[in-house]
Amino acid sequence: MVDFRLSEEQIALREKARKFALEEVYPVAPYYDKTGEFPMDVIKKAHKEGLMNLGIPKEYGGPGYGALESVLVVEEMAAACAGMATTIYANDLGAEPIILMGTDEQKRRFLTPLTREPLLISFATTEPGMGSDVAGIRTTCERDGDEYVLNGSKMFITNGNHAEFIVIFARLKGTRRHEGLCAFVVPRETEGMKTYGPLKKLGHRASDTATIVLKDARVPAENRIGPEGSGFMLAMMTFMHTRPAIGAMATGLARSAMEYAINYAKQREAFEKKLYEFQAIQHMIADMYARIEAMRLLTWKAAWLLDQGENAWIAASVAKLVGSEDAMKIATDALQIYGGRGYLESYKIAKIFRDAKLYQIYEGTSQIQRHIISRYLFKEYQTLIKDF
Repeated sequence: MVDFRLSEEQIALREKARKFALEEVYPVAPYYDKTGEFPMDVIKKAHKEGLMNLGIPKEYGGPGYGALESVLVVEEMAAACAGMATTIYANDLGAEPIILMGTDEQKRRFLTPLTREPLLISFATTEPGMGSDVAGIRTTCERDGDEYVLNGSKMFITNGNHAEFIVIFARLKGTRRHEGLCAFVVPRETEGMKTYGPLKKLGHRASDTATIVLKDARVPAENRIGPEGSGFMLAMMTFMHTRPAIGAMATGLARSAMEYAINYAKQREAFEKKLYEFQAIQHMIADMYARIEAMRLLTWKAAWLLDQGENAWIAASVAKLVGSEDAMKIATDALQIYGGRGYLESYKIAKIFRDAKLYQIYEGTSQIQRHIISRYLFKEYQTLIKDF
């Protein structure tokens, strides 16, 4: 029988994350949203509290949390500020390829420093000419003795301007699509690699988003993660492990949108009644709550499958799709309850609305998630009813 009860340790971790989010993230969220400054002070505090690098194994200095613990933490962070949640969790995205396919030596060389100091690591697949189509990567790598020479550019790279290491995906010259993709850990000081930005965004303004240019950047062959040609599979495995967290972030944002709507409806009057006394408002907020409960259960299921060592490919896409779509719906409805005030930047629901959109775009758009799910349904899913 499925048991939805969290362990005492998991409850304590969630409470720790919630306390940190409410005391250290929420109060400064408006400032970082307004200025676009990088929240290094918050990152240092999160690192000190053990709320970063969640999936790094204990033998390399990390807490060794499973996927379920990770989604518990990031839901709380995103409820306080989506942008800072993205910034803090990006280390788990960047570290995941090394955790999955790196050698012991690579893990000690690249993961252990992240746990000792508040250093950052970025994940770079997206390019100016491709996003969700990882097989369309154009950045090239060419073997030259004990090194690889990388040329190309990356775009929309989280923490790219501040990362100590960047996991760059590139293709061997002469290969196309899924063939020949490789992943490399590229140190920040690598000659021939430059970062630009941050890009100015609609939302998630507390998250640094960089453009990276590689021009004859030489990377030691010992920095390649996995065999030559394994890059596409590695990227897909990484997304399977990290997409549930995007669903969890969307859940956290949606929860705050609902809570803002509840609080506003309790104090705002119209037609000589409080807003919450109107059935239309009651039903809108009831729908929000139902959607949030479903979002959370889907992220927990995907995380649980990962922790059991099961294939969570479809579950991760479902969690990401439903979470991102419903977060946008809930943010929109919450803003609608505010009426004209919701359209003012001085109300926090406006930030929620701007932040929500990104969940439908990054780590695979909603359209890509639908493509993954529909391909499974028509190629692998076995129908029990055979007629029509």
